Amino acid sequence: MEAALLIGYARVSTDDQTLDQQRTALKAIGCKRIFEEKVSGAKRDRPQLAALLDQLCPGDIVTVTRLDRLARSTRNLLDIAEQLDVAEAGLRSLAEPWADTTSPAGRMVLTIFAGIAEFERSLIHDRTSSGRAAAKAKGVRFGRPPALSAEQITVARKLINDGQSPRQVAQMLKVHTATL
Repeated sequence: MEAALLIGYARVSTDDQTLDQQRTALKAIGCKRIFEEKVSGAKRDRPQLAALLDQLCPGDIVTVTRLDRLARSTRNLLDIAEQLDVAEAGLRSLAEPWADTTSPAGRMVLTIFAGIAEFERSLIHDRTSSGRAAAKAKGVRFGRPPALSAEQITVARKLINDGQSPRQVAQMLKVHTATL
């Protein structure tokens, strides 16, 4: 069986930032391969991260200088950690030593984070639902504003009832036929 391979991942958000500091730190701890990209962490499409995850072997350890270089949110971190778990690979952060999934303590901390993230999502959902219900009770209308005013709808109905085609009425009101 092959020995575990330390694989680095370095990311900066903008083209004018440099990867030098991350690259140096990752090489210093023994990363044999470093995947680098200059892309915002908020972007879903991170080709180098995808390539890294696709090439993992059991026992490999993905190493980052800081967790925010790898993930854009707790949920995103947990999703990536799950992918690493499926690949039987580990995760290490140089700045956050507690985020080391190669140890039982590190896996426990990540599990606790997963529970906190789930709880947070649940609270957000509950608050959002309550807020929507309260807003609806106050008469707030959600969604796109109506394309036609009440008067325009009345005129459209009269014209259609008087024999004009919905297509003609839609053209006259400058809306799509489906709107009528």
